Amino acid sequence: MASATNIDATAVNTIAWLSAAETTIVVPVYQRQYRWDIGGCEQLLADIRAVADSDDRHMHFIGSVLSTTSSAGAAPELVLIDGQQRITTLMLLIAALHHTVKDHDAELAAHLGRVLVHTDGNGDGNDPNGADTNGTGAGSDTNGNDPNGTDTNNPGTRTKLRPHRAWAQVFESVVLDRRDAGDELRDSRFDDNYAFFRSQVLADEAPRIWRGLQKLEHVAITLGAGANAQQIFESLNSTGEPLRDHELIHNYVLMGLSHAEQSEIEDSYWLPIEQNTGEQIGGFWRHYLVMSTGREVAVAGEHGVYGAFRQQFPRLDFETLRAHAAEWREYSAVYRTLLEPSTADDAEIGRQLAYVNTFGRGMYPLVMRAYRDHARGAEDRATLIGTLEHVQALLLRRTVVGLSNDRLVARMCRAREEGPESLARAIARITPSDERVRVALKYGDLPHAAYVLGRLADVEALGALELEYVFPLAPADDWSPDGERRWTDFTDDEQNAFRALAQTLGNVALLEQPLAERAFDASHPEKRAVYVRSAVGPTKELAEIPAWSTSAIAERTVRLTQAFLKIWARPAAVGIDDDGLTPVLDAQRRRGWPRGWDREFEYVEYRGEHWEVHDVKALFNRIFKRLWADAHETVVAYSGRRGGPIYEAQAWNGQWDAIDDAHFIYMGWDSKYMLTAVQGLLDEAGLAPEVFVKYSYIAAAM
Repeated sequence: MASATNIDATAVNTIAWLSAAETTIVVPVYQRQYRWDIGGCEQLLADIRAVADSDDRHMHFIGSVLSTTSSAGAAPELVLIDGQQRITTLMLLIAALHHTVKDHDAELAAHLGRVLVHTDGNGDGNDPNGADTNGTGAGSDTNGNDPNGTDTNNPGTRTKLRPHRAWAQVFESVVLDRRDAGDELRDSRFDDNYAFFRSQVLADEAPRIWRGLQKLEHVAITLGAGANAQQIFESLNSTGEPLRDHELIHNYVLMGLSHAEQSEIEDSYWLPIEQNTGEQIGGFWRHYLVMSTGREVAVAGEHGVYGAFRQQFPRLDFETLRAHAAEWREYSAVYRTLLEPSTADDAEIGRQLAYVNTFGRGMYPLVMRAYRDHARGAEDRATLIGTLEHVQALLLRRTVVGLSNDRLVARMCRAREEGPESLARAIARITPSDERVRVALKYGDLPHAAYVLGRLADVEALGALELEYVFPLAPADDWSPDGERRWTDFTDDEQNAFRALAQTLGNVALLEQPLAERAFDASHPEKRAVYVRSAVGPTKELAEIPAWSTSAIAERTVRLTQAFLKIWARPAAVGIDDDGLTPVLDAQRRRGWPRGWDREFEYVEYRGEHWEVHDVKALFNRIFKRLWADAHETVVAYSGRRGGPIYEAQAWNGQWDAIDDAHFIYMGWDSKYMLTAVQGLLDEAGLAPEVFVKYSYIAAAM
């Protein structure tokens, strides 16, 4: 059998590989910065705990690590091509574990130290990446506390993993627990993730985590001098089309089942789901998760839908899976009806579903639940139709006044769980008032014109109708509003007044196709002879208007607006038009510290109070301190279960704030973790519906 001469690939135990005395891993300058966030760390820790609790036969595969060998230094080094993110995160976990147990378990600390640092005393200051500048020797433990020479407080210690010089100092100060004055105020992924591991793994759990770490495996791929590193890297990271979220969900659901169990789930549940949703299966899973969690689910990058699914269904034994799969199949049938409203059993409900589709699929999570409840008999026909009408009014009115419809549906789903009245109040709060709509319709372009005019005229067969602009969008020179004055006779101001109203409600009509061809670009007197033959009521009425002027447009707008406000009525519930306040549960969780984060909020509304809070760090601090006083037991329970952010001592270096004389809150988390903690605590305290953020225009522009 022929063997490869330029590639050496070996399955290895990850901890044994890192612990080897000869292992030195160098991150080259061209590598991207360290990017793992706390969510990735949380998943890694969960995997390690799971494998730690399994029997001795089970190991956990973490992928491949690709490197080349360099002999530029005094000893051979592995130059990392692929695997930096995983190896760096493992080092941060091991460092956190080491610092947790070093004063309690000398034997475990020694094992962990051998993974982190060299024990050969070669602190010679020759590190080309600037990792060791002191050169006092790793084995010369000045405190005499570590016979194995793994004292990470020794200034000459060299780490096994050496990042390039751009962030080597930060990484090593974390791993070696050496911080300079002022370092506690910095923001870095190294600090964030290290702090997360310190908070989650207490000393009594350290042996369990160490047991799990020792069961990690990977494929170590070392390239020879003749290998094409870039080509191999691309091959490892691109196998054609990357797996999509629904494909990852499919694998996750079936993995670990017996062949018979896999066949049952595939045939009885998964295939019907695919048949019901077709090419929209990805949208189905996202909308299902928004509906079931009451939280927005990210769609851009990093498999947000798959991540939300795993969080919602962390453990799926076969019987539990079967019950969930039956529900998924049921909702997929509902989804098919939403995609094809003509298949609905009730014609009026089908028509309302088609109306909702005018605005896209953003409200599907809310509509899915409402339709399923009606199909099961839990909600009567009138209630379902009322919900669909309210959804249309909400979306259309907001579009008319220029408000975004993004990130609304999760809050509607949460409100619906509390009952119809709660949903009506939630919709009323964010539905623009009649006054705002009147002004917008008078001066603004009419959105979804065919849908609006069709409902105003009570016309269903829109396919045979075309939009007709009474004053043409591009009038010819001889166009006339009254048969006397020509377009070229109008002053610039008069022409501009017509153009400003050309696409408003008063100037737009529906007209049958054959008639529309005759009316196109004609003067108003000729159009009147066409309009009188139309079967569309509001269009036929135009034949009674002898001259078409800007005042005629305004009068028609006022008349049609009255009907508009009745059809797309705001729910009759007490509430205010909140003009863009975002419920805290729908606030966007952003990774790291993105540009503009320190002016992300204009203000925060907390239970009717106005807080001048502009960034997530200040919000995090204020919410936890406030609830420490107002809902003490909830905060204690939340922090105890989540491993923070409140502790009885400042257990590691970083950003801390005193919450009382005997408790401290750690402030060094990343932005996404902080906002997640705020949302979780407020939700558990039952206060989330009363807390809103107002996003800052300054941050949005950055």
